[in-house]
Amino acid sequence: MASITPIPLPGKLVTFGEVMMRLSPPLNYRFVQARELDITYGGGEANVSVSLARLGLPAEHVTVFPDHELGQAAAQHLRQQGVSLAHTVFRGHRLGLYFLESGASVRASHIVYDRADSAFANLQADWFDWETILTGVGWLHWTGITPAISAQAAAATAAAIQAARRLGITVSADVNYRRNLWQYGQRAQDVMPPLVAGCDIVVCAENDAEDLFGIATGPHSNDSFAQMAAQLLDRFPGIKQVITTRRDTLSASHNQLRGLLYDQTGITTETPTYDIVPIVDRIGGGDAFMAGFIYGTHTYATAEEALRCGVAASVLKHSIHGDANLATRSEIEAVMAGDTAGRLLR
Repeated sequence: MASITPIPLPGKLVTFGEVMMRLSPPLNYRFVQARELDITYGGGEANVSVSLARLGLPAEHVTVFPDHELGQAAAQHLRQQGVSLAHTVFRGHRLGLYFLESGASVRASHIVYDRADSAFANLQADWFDWETILTGVGWLHWTGITPAISAQAAAATAAAIQAARRLGITVSADVNYRRNLWQYGQRAQDVMPPLVAGCDIVVCAENDAEDLFGIATGPHSNDSFAQMAAQLLDRFPGIKQVITTRRDTLSASHNQLRGLLYDQTGITTETPTYDIVPIVDRIGGGDAFMAGFIYGTHTYATAEEALRCGVAASVLKHSIHGDANLATRSEIEAVMAGDTAGRLLR
């Protein structure tokens, strides 16, 4: 597949959301076996900024870190990947944690969260001057995890989207419904619709559409995705594209992945299916997909190529330890061209 001259992003990309410390036993050890834990950092939105910064696009992440050494360590991790933190706030006392036990074969991976009362959860919406933050920005990305954390995080997300709309900035969201996160007295079904209404591009599968928006379809298929996406566009006419991945989980070590896109033409676009085996680390695969799609939107001529770029990026993420995708443009384009043999390069 021949690429075309890259289309520069009209300003940088900004993401907004919590960053946590990730603690994992080495290899595929169980928690009960672990005598040491590997440290990295990640969050659904920050992972998108890291991926795009690695691909050469200007990216900034906006968050709240605690004002101590762990907050500085997390910030340094993002800066080392080329992500700006120009408008990040350092206040509070707690960095959220999550513990990952990586599965293998028939044993699934397992995550334990320890993020309550984090610095990000205790943010105040007026800490962020979104008109200033988004001046000169071309793209804003958020996920449904952020407004689930606290009422103030939801208010800050709404303010960011409203400012982006006033400034003519493209807005994307991965609705990413996490039922157990919504603990502060507001329902996702009430909070999410007005936020999604301000989006141009939405990552959404049928189960999330039913849970959040009451859009019910049959068993998963291309037809069910098209039916769901058509209803989503009808309800939220500002949305231009709905995208998602389809994952077949054959085991914890073997998945199959493809991408789907539905737009205002009423046409569903589908990518080839990729076989991913063995899986090194599937955490952040959806974030890699979103970043690849954003990159592809500004690099290739068609939405189909952008979708293939997103899926190729996600496939590669499964081979990389950590939350964020560190794949290069040449590696992504090789997968897009059908080179999935993983041959040694000398």
